[in-house]
Amino acid sequence: LIQALLLKTGVELTLAGNGEEALALMQARPYDLVLMDCQMPVMDGLEATRRWRLVEATDGRRRLPVVALTANAMEGDRERFLAAGMDDYIAKPIRADQLYEQLQRWVRLG
Repeated sequence: LIQALLLKTGVELTLAGNGEEALALMQARPYDLVLMDCQMPVMDGLEATRRWRLVEATDGRRRLPVVALTANAMEGDRERFLAAGMDDYIAKPIRADQLYEQLQRWVRLG
């Protein structure tokens, strides 16, 4: 669903199968925004984000906005995501208006 919604905006999209792959992709080339699934195999999105923030600090890279995608929308989750280095989150099930709002917040479109 997210992929279909994003393709409608005309953004360039790269998919990762797990957190380790996402981290490798983020290191390989610059991105404007990362939508990070929190519950991925191999390495979850929180750990991938923590490691990415260390890469940024070590290499002097600009801060890349990371928005969590999660089915966990419980009290305290927002704080947990922010503590991991994420900038915001979108709770599943994803609504198109929420996704587009986050895109506009973090990325200059068009």
